Amino acid sequence: MSRRPLLKGLALARRHPSAWLLAVQLLGVLLYPAMEEAAAGRALFGAFGIVVLALAVWVVRRSPSVMWLALLLAVPAVALSVAGAVWTLPAVTTTGQLLESLLYFYTAGSLIAYMLQDHTVTRDELFAAGATFTLLAWAFAFAYSVCQQWFPGSFLAASEGDFRSWVELLYLSFSLLSGVGLSDVLPVHPQARGLVMIEQFSGVMYVALVVSRLVGMTIYKAQKT
Repeated sequence: MSRRPLLKGLALARRHPSAWLLAVQLLGVLLYPAMEEAAAGRALFGAFGIVVLALAVWVVRRSPSVMWLALLLAVPAVALSVAGAVWTLPAVTTTGQLLESLLYFYTAGSLIAYMLQDHTVTRDELFAAGATFTLLAWAFAFAYSVCQQWFPGSFLAASEGDFRSWVELLYLSFSLLSGVGLSDVLPVHPQARGLVMIEQFSGVMYVALVVSRLVGMTIYKAQKT
């Protein structure tokens, strides 16, 4: 009898992997500021990033995509991120972040394909809509981090220095993707501005094409019943 709640929880997790990915990433939004201030923040950040990467690979299994490509990106991304954090190697860390950005873009694309593959809106697809948004925000934040490593001084902010923290870049990414634009981080390098324009376009098209379709099908289904 004691195993039933556990089995039910595992069954629920298998049915809604996108919900777990969304929940963990939203939790990360609250935990990342504390991780940056903590003495062992780099290690905590790396461990949390591995959890997110594992969930991203798990979610890919539910979408019509190729699993091996996700693993091809995730495994070296984890190895390079850990090596860069342990031995303080900026070039290695940057390469790991580039692979993480590509993995998140790939996972977001896989979830979009999963949501558009039929004309039925399931509960997991609604969770996938939120998870896709956070994946895109993470992907562009890592892209910004790589950009400022390649082109120091790419972003300006109230804080001093040529390099913005992860929380600042993630805040910028969420602001741009949502269309709010309320951020004190400004792109000043041409490459950084190019990435910002691509994210602005992606945010508008995601809402216009994917979210609006899910909402329309949900309303249509409710009217038919």
